[in-house]
Parts: sequence; C-alpha cells; structure tokens
Amino acid sequence: MEMFVTNDEVEQWERELPDLRGMELLDMQLCLAWHLRQRDTARALYLAQTAEHLLNDFFPNHPDTDSGSEQFRLMRSRLVLVRAEAAWLYGEFDKSAQLSDLALQLAADGASIEAARCTADARFLLACVGLQKGEVPVVEFEIGQAMQFARQAKDCMREVAAESLLANQLVLRNLPLALERWGASRNPESQSTDLFLRSYINEFLMYTYSLTSDFGESAARGIQVFEFARNYGQKRRMINVASNVGDAFNSMSDHQSALQWIQDGLDLARAAGWPNSIASCLIQMSETLRRLGRLEAAKEMLENALPIVARVAGSRSHLLALRYLGDLSLDMGEYAMALNSFFDLISWADKKNHLDFRIGSRRGYANALSMQGQAKAALAAALEALTLARQSTDSYRHIEVLRVLAALYMRHSLPEPAEMQAASAPLHYLRMALDLAGHISGFTIPADLYEEIAHAYAAADSFREAYEFGQLALTAREKSHNRASANRLNAMQLSQQTERMKAESEHLRQLAAAEAQRAGVLQQTSVVLEKLGTIGQEITASLDAAAVFDALNRHVHDLLHVTAFVIYMMDDDQQSMTSAFGVENGIPIEPDTVYMSSPVSNSIRCVKERREVAIELAAEDELPGLIPGTEMVHSMLFAPLIIGDRILGAMTIQSSRQHVYGDRERMIFRSLCAYGAIALGNADAYMRLQKTQEHLLAQEKLAALGSLVAGVAHELNTPIGNCLLVASTLQDGSRYLSSKLAGQTLRRSDLNNFCEEVKTSSEILMRGLSSAATLVSSFKQVAVDRTSEHRRSFDLRQVLHDIIATLNIRITQTGHSIQVNVPYNIHMDSYPGSLGQVISNLVENSILHAFDKRQAGHMDINVTLVDAQRVLIAFSDDGAGIPEENQKRIFDPFFTTKLGQGGSGLGLNICYNITTSILHGQLSVKSSLGAGTSFYLDLPLVV
Repeated sequence: MEMFVTNDEVEQWERELPDLRGMELLDMQLCLAWHLRQRDTARALYLAQTAEHLLNDFFPNHPDTDSGSEQFRLMRSRLVLVRAEAAWLYGEFDKSAQLSDLALQLAADGASIEAARCTADARFLLACVGLQKGEVPVVEFEIGQAMQFARQAKDCMREVAAESLLANQLVLRNLPLALERWGASRNPESQSTDLFLRSYINEFLMYTYSLTSDFGESAARGIQVFEFARNYGQKRRMINVASNVGDAFNSMSDHQSALQWIQDGLDLARAAGWPNSIASCLIQMSETLRRLGRLEAAKEMLENALPIVARVAGSRSHLLALRYLGDLSLDMGEYAMALNSFFDLISWADKKNHLDFRIGSRRGYANALSMQGQAKAALAAALEALTLARQSTDSYRHIEVLRVLAALYMRHSLPEPAEMQAASAPLHYLRMALDLAGHISGFTIPADLYEEIAHAYAAADSFREAYEFGQLALTAREKSHNRASANRLNAMQLSQQTERMKAESEHLRQLAAAEAQRAGVLQQTSVVLEKLGTIGQEITASLDAAAVFDALNRHVHDLLHVTAFVIYMMDDDQQSMTSAFGVENGIPIEPDTVYMSSPVSNSIRCVKERREVAIELAAEDELPGLIPGTEMVHSMLFAPLIIGDRILGAMTIQSSRQHVYGDRERMIFRSLCAYGAIALGNADAYMRLQKTQEHLLAQEKLAALGSLVAGVAHELNTPIGNCLLVASTLQDGSRYLSSKLAGQTLRRSDLNNFCEEVKTSSEILMRGLSSAATLVSSFKQVAVDRTSEHRRSFDLRQVLHDIIATLNIRITQTGHSIQVNVPYNIHMDSYPGSLGQVISNLVENSILHAFDKRQAGHMDINVTLVDAQRVLIAFSDDGAGIPEENQKRIFDPFFTTKLGQGGSGLGLNICYNITTSILHGQLSVKSSLGAGTSFYLDLPLVV
C-alpha cells in the first residue's frame, strides 16, 4: 500500500468501486479508506467500517494457522491505522496511540513488504502523536524505527517522509544544527526528478529560508509544496504549509496575501473538523493580526485557540500560543498577563526541554519584569536566557538575548557585569552581539542593532563612535529598504504567479466540465464552440476592465437573447457587491449594490453556493427584488465569477421571454463567465502591478535624493570644519593682541606675527568657503532640477559637472573614480533634473553591478556634438560587462541580477523611460563580458 497517491488515481478508484464484488471490493474499500484518510476523513472511516465487516465475512474464524492469517492481520492492521490517523487528526491522541500499538501488534512477525510498511506507518503515526504532545525523545525514537522499517520495505517515499518530519522540527528548534545534519540531503541545488522527494526538500527549505529572512524564496518553496500536497491528498500538510506561506508573505509586507493564505488553511481545517489544525491556524492568524496592530482581534483568536492546545500542554503549538500571548500582552500593556504567560512558558519549556522556547521564554519574561519595574529579577531572567543561549548553537537567539540585556541596562540602573571590558554594560553586551552577528554566514546586521550601539556610545559620551555607528545604521537601513522593496516585488510576483496558475487550472477545469456537458447534447454546435474560442481569446487579451465589460456585453448579445445584462464586482469589504456594468435593452442601468446578507438576491445566492443559478418565472409570477425602473423578465441565469478559490463577483443575463436558456445557452453563458473571470482577474492584477510599480518608482526617486543630500552634507563637513578651525584660531589671536595692546606690552614682532597669521588664515578661509559655496551652488541647482522637473535653458558642461559634484562622495567612498569630458558652449533647452536622474542611475548601476566586489573602477562621461540639433552623451565603465543574453532585457522593469541584494530592477528602466518620454531621445547599450559597458544617450538640444 503506497503512502500517498494522486487525486486522479483516487477518482479512478471511486468510479470503479460500484462495479466490484468479493475480495476485489474489499481490496478497493481498504485502499480508498487509506487514501481518503485526509482527503475526506469521515468517508474514510465509513469505508473502513464497511471493509471491516467484509473482512470478518471472509475470515470468520480468524484462523492463526491458516495461510490467509497474515493477510487478514495486515489488512486489519491497515484498517486500524485509518482509525488511528483519524483519531490523531481529531485530537484524540491517546486513542490514536492505542490504535497504533494495536496495528503494530497485528503487523508483528510479518516478513512481507506490506508488514514492514504497516509497521513504518504505525511508528510514523506514533511520532506524530509524540510531536503533538511535545515529547521530543518519543519523536526521535519512533522516527528512527519508522525509517528502519521503511528501508526494510525499500520504500523511499516513507523513508523521506519520516526523515523530513524530524528534520523540519529540528529546523524550528535549532537551525544551525539542522543545516549541519540535513543540509546536504536537502541541498536546494539537488535536482531530483522524484516529485515526492522534491516536495520534502522544498518543505525543509521553506522553513530554512524563513528563518534566514529569505521570505520570497520561502514562500515560493511553500507554494510548490502546497500544490504537491493538494494533488496527493495531504490536507494536513496543506494546512501547515498555508500558514507558513502566509507568514512569509506577511514578512514581505504583503499582508493581504498573508491573510488570504492563512485563511485558506483555516478554511481547510474547519471543513475537515480537525481541532488542533484549527487552533494552529488561529494561532498563526493571531500573530499576523498582532503585527498589523489589530491587537483586540489577535487576542480573540488566541483565546479561541488556547483551550484547544491546552489539551496537549507542552506541545509546540501550546508553547507557541503562550509565547504569542506573552508578546501580545506586552504590546497591549497588560504586563501582569505577559508575566503569567511567559512564566507558564518557562515551566513547560523546561519540562519538555525545548531549548529554543527555554531561551525565548526567559527573554520575554525579562522584558515583562522590566516593564513592571522589577529590574533585578528581569536581569536574573535575562542572564539565565544568556546561559542557555551559550549552550545552544543558535546564534540568532543568542543575539536576541544579548540585546535584551543591553536594553535592561539602558532602562535601569543595575550592577555592571563582572567580565565587562567596554565603556558601559549596554556596550559590553551590544558589542558581543555585533561580534556574534559578524560570524554568521549570510546574515545581514540589522540597522536596529547599529542604532542601539550608537545610542549606547552616546550615553557613554563617546560621540565619535556614536556618529560612526549612526552612519552604519543609515547604510543598513538603506539596504533594508532596498531589500524590503525587493521583497514586496517578490511577493507581488509570487501572488501573480499563484493567481495565474490557479486561474489557468480553474479555466481548464471549467472548460473540461463544459466540454463533458455539451459533448452528449450539443453535437451540432462546433461552429459556436469555435466562435467561443475566438471570443475567449479576445476577452482574455485585454487588461482593461472597461474593455472586458464591453466585449462581454457585445458577445453575450450576439450569442443569446438578453434583455438585461449585469456584472457585479465584489466590494473591498467582501460584504457586498456593486454592479460595475449593466445594460437593459441597450440602455445603461444605474449602479446597484446587493449585500451578502440579502435573502432574495439570486446574485448573492450563486456566489454563496458557488454555482450557476437558473430561474424561470411564469407570466403571472412577480420577481422579488426587481430593480426599480427595469423591465419584468422571465428567464434568468446567474453565475459566480471565480478564479481558483477567489470570488470576483457575479454575472447575470435575463430575458423577457420564457424558457430561452436551455443546455446550449447555459454552456455558452458558463464559458463566457469563465473567460470573463480570467480577464477581470488579470485586469485587477495588472492594476495592482501598475500601482506597485508607481509606488516603487516614487521610492526610488526619494532614495536617490536622500543619498544626494547625505553625500553633499558629508562633502561640506571638511571645508566648513577647516574654516571653523581657522576662525577660532583668528579669534584667539585677536584676543591675545588685544590683551597685549591693553597692557601696553605690544611689540612690533607680535603685530607682524598677527598680520601674517591673518593673511594665511584669510587665504584658507577663502579657499574653504569658496569650495563650500561652489558645492552648495551645485547642490541647489541639482536639487531644484530633481524636484521641479521644469524645462529650462542650461549649459550642458555646467550641469554635468554639478551632477558629478553631488555624486562624488558616493563614488569616492566606494573606491572608484570618474572623468568628465564636455566641450564648452553646448547649450540645451531641456529638463536638467531628468537628465540628472539618468546620469545618477547610470553611476549607481555601475557601482552596484559593474564593480561588484571590485575596487578602483573607472567611469567616463564623454560628450560629442552630433550636429546642430543633437548631442551624444556616452557613459562608460571598465567593469565586468553584461552577458549578451541579458542585454535585451536590461531596460525591462524589475529585471535585475541583484534581487534581494540592493537591486530593484527599476534603475535602467527609469533611465530608458526618462530618455524616451521626457528627454525625447534614445538610449542604447554596448557591452561585452570583461570589457566594460557603454550607454549612449542621443538627445535633442531643444526638446
């Protein structure tokens, strides 16, 4: 008996079941009961009971010496395992363990492959029960046994499933140790063709990427696992993965997608009726709501989940709920409740020896005690957490504890640590955290840590160091901003891919269903079907909702008799639908809103029931809920607009005639609804994409101006500082001369020295102030150009020198250089701000991509007057060059080879758009690997 099979295989067996008799029927009932155990647990139990009766009929005396006795025991063992897994799913863990033990007894002494498989499955289930109870030693022992019997049966699927259960739990408890033990076998570069193995590799990586903050990759892996689990009937796995994918989207600031995924998992759990799965989803939903600031709603979710998980006190779900409750209570200012939650968490974590929760519970407990003014007790708890963190290999939690200790010393007056060597206790712990973070491969030190160190130095009056770490914090925050933009882009792309995949799958399913319906009764409709295909291509080709409405209206009237045609779209609150398009006899209908609570609206009914609704009224019948001013109709069709599990709205056609919508007409309407749903879903996704792109473009411009301001401020520090030093020297000299004059002790040499000093100081002052004035003048002009985007006449040489002056700090800080060669007297009437944006982006592109991990790169700007109307600006670097296959895509939006590493994929796209649309010029590129890159801006002198 395989551990899991595809949905297609199960559906085929369901079709064969009614025609079977005797042992074939028993075998099929047993097989279906096993493979429906998570797909439809109630039906699986029914089939198991029916199979049990048949089994007793075939083996009435249960003969121990009969040749069929082992067969009987193994078949009964499998049926017992169905009931055992059902008990586990329904939260009856003791019953599940007892039934698993019974299955082990029935399969004992069996020498067949099936006996080894039954034993492996029973051991695996016992491990799942132990995991639910938080009994780690039980889990490790039972998984070891399960793997042993899976190998005995030469069953790779069962071995991988067992190994992965242990690996994934270890990831959550101790990431470095999990990577050390399982990283090789779960290597993301492994290109296994075994889909089952691939799904478990992806699941391991889903957790790994999440804990290392690569949330886009974590979500992508999770989505692949979810789709695999859906096809193989692993509903429990789907629920767990949906919560984790939601958490990844939440970390990428795509809260809408996050809530949707978690809600999908919760809906699956509720439909299945599995209490512990419901509780797990509620716990995850609560944490998501807490991050969104909806604290009361989060608290309500936790209060619903806690009684369920309390039945398995000490399990990871229970501990996680306690931790989230403690964090939530801190956010709500309910410190007494936070103390109780973290205290309970300490007790259970110590009892179950979950090292990660033992550390985290004490860290939270210390925070709660601190908030109540119990400084010494808070310090003691934090030091306990530090001792435990040092025992673990989890550097991430170690860093968190060190930061909590630093915060306690910043907040309270406490005795200094005995081993302290830094200027203060906060610095002692924060520098330890910084050193530890620096040794974690691939770990990006957060800006918050740099800021905490800067504040600690400032509190210790070490302002120079405070300034240095403040600058590091600014740099880290800029990187974090870029990474956040990349994460949002990742989230958007993943959502688009997921929706497209669901839409295509649903579209194919709907077309297949429509084909099956019309195959028997509409042999003569090949012309209509061909036309529908052409219509479908036209409708789904548009990304504009209004164009989709017009196309649907045109074609529905061509194919069917329609008096009124209305399209309702779901409102944002999901509590009502509003007509986005409606016509009656060619005349627009006023917009109408129907509420989901309406008991008479057929549009609402078709959405709630997720099916087509047909209404036929006799001539004397009245239509309830008739829109005022509209014509009485007698034939009506309503259908929901659905993509995957997402409802977009509803569509209805209505006719003043009776009985006009038969099978053929319903098939046409159903196909139009499917096409319309896909097209409107695409239009909505395209609109979201445009809004996101506009938002990212605005952020890119603001980030560039902020970098400009920071660079100019840094450049001004040197000349102004020199001037201040000279001015203070002159001030001291004048006081000295005045005192000599007042005391009548002034000598000629004193006067001569003072005059010489004044002369030298004046020269230094003039040089410094002239340099500052020049830089400020350049900055003012560039800043005005950047922000105003006004057209004006300007000297190209002066503007380019001003732009490079403001970028100089960025260029020199990275160890590179730039040479500008511009002829005199090239005058342009154009947009200098937009030109500056293009040059800035090209410089930034070279620094980030061309000179990646390289020092002393060189850039050139060479200007050539093409003729009396045009000028050619050539920007080149001697960097790494661009691969030929990428050169056709570098100007595409969001194309980057540095996604998640500072690149947003918008820089060169902005350059291209500005050059072609604002400057009315052309932008081209010439590059080869290892030989550098050149960009050519061919611009008109007068726009």
